[in-house]
Amino acid sequence: MKESLHPPSNMLSEALTRPAVEWRVADGLTPYPEAVAFMEERVAQIADARRPELVWLVEHPAIYTAGTSAKDADLLDARFPVFKTGRGGQYTYHGPGQRVGYVMMDLHRRGGDVRAFVHDLEEWLIRTLAAFNVKGERRDGRVGIWVARGKREDKIAAIGVRVRRWVTFHGVSLNVDPDLTHFGGIVPCGISGHGVTSLHDLGVLVSMADVDVAMRQAFDDVFFP
Repeated sequence: MKESLHPPSNMLSEALTRPAVEWRVADGLTPYPEAVAFMEERVAQIADARRPELVWLVEHPAIYTAGTSAKDADLLDARFPVFKTGRGGQYTYHGPGQRVGYVMMDLHRRGGDVRAFVHDLEEWLIRTLAAFNVKGERRDGRVGIWVARGKREDKIAAIGVRVRRWVTFHGVSLNVDPDLTHFGGIVPCGISGHGVTSLHDLGVLVSMADVDVAMRQAFDDVFFP
């Protein structure tokens, strides 16, 4: 029997109805102003249906970013450049060894529910961590993803998003192997009394490439189940 060269009709239907999300991984360290400028342009293109949605994975040089709710008192030591940004949230550190995922997606295609989108971002991080047998958890009243460590809880991932014309940008950051002492210059996300951790700090000595593979699989599982 001759094998068909055409995909089944259900696969064709899925290909036609499932939005194409571009996936990029940047080489080296991406300057933060360049990343913001790129996102601003791409968001406008997505809103005008000129370019597809995009997930962009980057690393930044060591910086602090201040979200729209940032308090001056939470900047303890401006040892690195500080950038004000339009994303939600407070102060966050970005630097080498941390995977930042910028997510530019059209919420019109997803019911226009920002809270549901943020919940999906959290689930994306939780499933990525689960791929390495790390239990990441949400906490009421605390932004980000947390890891229980005996009597204490440490933050391993942060979330901060902005929406323009119903297209999202900014996104998530996951600590793979950053210098955790760099977080000491801020009160991360305005939350004191808790620490920060990373996969390497937890003894999970994976590479950034390993994390990228896990993030891609988890993203598809969450956003395109």
